[in-house]
Amino acid sequence: MATDVESISTISELRDFVHLTLCAKENLVEDQFQLRERDLTKLGKPCGLQFSVFGPRQVRLSAVWASDRNVLYFYDARGVRYLKVQLEQHMSCEPQPLAS
Repeated sequence: MATDVESISTISELRDFVHLTLCAKENLVEDQFQLRERDLTKLGKPCGLQFSVFGPRQVRLSAVWASDRNVLYFYDARGVRYLKVQLEQHMSCEPQPLAS
């Protein structure tokens, strides 16, 4: 599982990193709160992914990966951006199935 930005080279590792980072923000146990994912498109073409974790008391944390800039933006439960991460390795944002 990727824990360093430098080691993220696949969408699966990106998902793991995002899930861990979002859960750490509100001290959520990763095994108890599932990561949800949505494809983002621009003019009908894939341009990134939106990730969300829904916690207790209607807490919703999210992150957006902009594939053209290869940047992850993290948002807290109030919708305020709290972290911006520039990824080292570029990945394709073509739709891929979630790992089980």
